[in-house]
Amino acid sequence: MLPKAVKALIRQNKLVQPTSGMAKGYAQANLVVLPKDLAFDFLLFAQRNPKPCPILDVTEVGSPEPALVAPGSDLRYDIPKYRIYVKGQLVEEVLDLEKYWTQDLVAFLLGCSFTFEAGLLDAGIPVRHIEENCNVPMYITNKQCIPAGVFRGPMVVSMRPIPQEQVVKAVQVTSRFPAVHGAPVHIGDPAAIGIKDLSKPDFGDAVTIKPGEVPVFWACGVTPQAVAMTVKPELMITHAPGHMFICDIRDEDLALF
Repeated sequence: MLPKAVKALIRQNKLVQPTSGMAKGYAQANLVVLPKDLAFDFLLFAQRNPKPCPILDVTEVGSPEPALVAPGSDLRYDIPKYRIYVKGQLVEEVLDLEKYWTQDLVAFLLGCSFTFEAGLLDAGIPVRHIEENCNVPMYITNKQCIPAGVFRGPMVVSMRPIPQEQVVKAVQVTSRFPAVHGAPVHIGDPAAIGIKDLSKPDFGDAVTIKPGEVPVFWACGVTPQAVAMTVKPELMITHAPGHMFICDIRDEDLALF
């Protein structure tokens, strides 16, 4: 299905599930929505932390339209599920933002690693959470982001088990996509980045790691949610982990070569 068709189903609440594998060939994005008085600080934070927070689009103040990556779309309705953080606390998950949207909000769309999964599959590299029809596992690490303004906090990573003989190829494939997290930030021992138990992700679902596979970790756009829990802004709205915005631009539009 093309992005517009998928978003039409999402807008009707007929598709409330993680979006990995949907609209193959088209880029997906994480969402962060903040009051305008925090928008510059977050823009600076994203600029200083391009691995977890690569910016694809920023809306005009009060506008829910991502005019660069999906003209005509509406970020209040076109994501399957949203999270509302108030003073760092997750207070609600909702299917649309009609109740929460105000004219002083600015929305950021950040690149998502779901975008490069088509490239992994095309290269013959398995993507386990797609195989198991679940959400990608995500973990809060001990790697700290570079602070900016009021924003600071730990990096979140997504994990995909990769057969050992295909790890180099996975690095090569994903390195082509710096706008959607790019190359992995860590390969191998999860304890080295502060992850105690791969079977207990902080976000998403645990997946099977088969003999001969290596856990490979990519920076993740859920990082702002960990940041929200750290700095406790008055309001931050995000996508629910794994429930992404599907852009109208193609994966290859974001590739370097």
